[in-house]
Amino acid sequence: QVQLVESGGGLVQPGGSLRLSCVASGRIFSINAMGWYRQAPGKQRELVATITSGGGTNYADSVKGRFTISRGNAENAVALQMNSLKPEDTAVYYCYLNQRIVINVEGASRTREHWGQGTLVTVSS
Repeated sequence: QVQLVESGGGLVQPGGSLRLSCVASGRIFSINAMGWYRQAPGKQRELVATITSGGGTNYADSVKGRFTISRGNAENAVALQMNSLKPEDTAVYYCYLNQRIVINVEGASRTREHWGQGTLVTVSS
């Protein structure tokens, strides 16, 4: 039972900025990565950015140089700073968390993904 609470979505003009935040709570054991995906109307959900527990980052080509992912100040938190926003950035943005869970006494483990309910970002004049 993991809850991901997102904030920061809204309406912004082209060229503007928004900062998305996500805080995770619940049964979290060991985080592998957190990040953001987005889904525009009529399109597949796509990766926007991820950050691993070690601080490594990965960005979609479409947002490189404009978006920055970082750890939040709170535990189990992540933020996405979005600058120079374009109309094509309009989408529902979903926070996600990937964690490792130990499944037996020998120490075997598996991963589990958790998703927020999404926050709408609309870039329009």
